[in-house]
Amino acid sequence: MATRSTIMDTNSFRAEHADGLDADVRKLTDKRSKVLGESYRLFYRKPVHLVKGKGQYLWDAAGNKYLDVYNNVASIGHCHPAVIDAVYQQMQQLNTHTRYLHESILDYSEQLLATAPAAVDRAMYMCTGSEANDLAIRIARSYSGGTGIIVSQEAYHGTSDLTSGASPALGSGQPLAATTRLVPPPDHYRVNSPDLGAWFAAEIQKQIDDMAAHGIKFAGFLADSIFSSDGVLPGPRGFLKQAVDVVHKNGGIFIADEVQPGFARTGDTFWGFARHDVVPDVITTGKPMGNGIPVSGLLAKSDVLAAFSDDIPYFNTFGGNPVAMAAAQAVLKVIEEEKLQEHSRVVGAKLLAELLTLKEKYECVGDVRGAGLFIGFELVTDKASKTPNKPLALDVTEMLRDNHVLTSVAGPYGNVLKLRPPLAFQESDIDWLVGALDKSLAALAR
Repeated sequence: MATRSTIMDTNSFRAEHADGLDADVRKLTDKRSKVLGESYRLFYRKPVHLVKGKGQYLWDAAGNKYLDVYNNVASIGHCHPAVIDAVYQQMQQLNTHTRYLHESILDYSEQLLATAPAAVDRAMYMCTGSEANDLAIRIARSYSGGTGIIVSQEAYHGTSDLTSGASPALGSGQPLAATTRLVPPPDHYRVNSPDLGAWFAAEIQKQIDDMAAHGIKFAGFLADSIFSSDGVLPGPRGFLKQAVDVVHKNGGIFIADEVQPGFARTGDTFWGFARHDVVPDVITTGKPMGNGIPVSGLLAKSDVLAAFSDDIPYFNTFGGNPVAMAAAQAVLKVIEEEKLQEHSRVVGAKLLAELLTLKEKYECVGDVRGAGLFIGFELVTDKASKTPNKPLALDVTEMLRDNHVLTSVAGPYGNVLKLRPPLAFQESDIDWLVGALDKSLAALAR
C-alpha cells in the first residue's frame, strides 16, 4: 500500500507562503494563527477570502467571482432561496429537540425513506456526518458482536474518536484503531484485474481473515461508494456487489457512507450505492442533505438497528430539530422540482466528455473518470508509467485558483483533482472550468 497521506495538508497554506500575501489577507492569516487552534488548515498558498455565495459561484472581498468546483456541502447551490426561506420561517415558530412531538421530522423521514430500498425502513438524525458514522459503527458492533471495521486505504469517515480511528485520510499523525483494517482502493486505472469486483471482494476477505487471525471479530465494512478520498473511483456499475456479499457471508454489515455520493450527486441514481444494485444495512448522510445547515442522518434496516436501539437509548439535542428538518425538506423538494438528479447525469456527462479531450491533448493527464457531477482528473508524469504527479496537481490547483476556479486534490498520492461542484453547476460553466484547466496544463505540463 502507498504511504498514508492526508486530506488536510496536501493543498494548504503554510507559514512560508505568508510573505507573498497582500496586506489584508496577511492580517487575517496572522489573526487566525493567534486565536484559532493549530489543527485548522487553509486552502491554497494564497488563501481566498470569501464573502458571498450564490448557486455555483463565490465572491471574494475584492469582488472577484469564482466558479466553485469543490463544495458539495452547499449541494443544491450556495444560499439557495428555498432553504433560506424554510429555515427563516421555522426559526420564527419553534426550534427544539426530538423528545417532543413534531410533524416535520416524521414527514421528512417518510419522504427520505421513500428514496431508499424498501428494507431500509428506520431513520435517526444527528448534526454531522461524523456523528452519523460514529453511530453506524456502534450499530455494526451491536449487531455483529464484533469490533472490526474495514475501510479503504484513503477513506475519510469523520472526526470523532470512533470515526477518526477509521479515517486513514486524516494522515499518519492520526492513529488508526487496532480494530480497523484497510483495503486497497478499487482503482480501475491502477488495478490490473479483469474483474474489479472479484478482486475487491477478495481484498475484503483477506482483511476479515487477518482480523480473525488476531482475535478480532468482524463487524462491518464502511465505504463511500464513489471512494472520493481515494481519488474518485466510480468503477464499473455493480462492481461493489461481490464485496457486499462477502461482508454478509462473514456476519458483518455494509454501511454506505453517502455524505458525498448521495442526494442525486452521481446522476445515475439518487444514492451512490444504488449504482451497484446493493442494499446497505445502514446508510449515513451529512450536511449536503441540508445544503450546509448542520444536519445528518442514519437510515437502517429495522432488524439491524434493533440490535442497538432495543438496549441503548439515543439522544442528540440538535439532531432532527425542526429548523434542520425544514432545511432538509427544502433540499429534497428542490432536488425533485428542479430535476437535479437528471441534471447531474446530463451535465456531468457533458463535462466528462470535455475533460476527456484534455486527456487526449496532454501526456500528463492519465485518467478522467466520474459519475454525474463527481469527477476525478488524475495527473501523471506520463501515460505509460502512470507515475503519480503530485507536484503538478498542486501547481494546477493553484493556477486554477488564480483563474478563479476553486477545487482541491484527493487520492493516496495527492495527484487527483476532485471536481465536485454544487448541483447548480450549469452546462454554460463547462467552458470556464475546462478552459482554465487547459490554460493551466499548457503552462505547467512538461
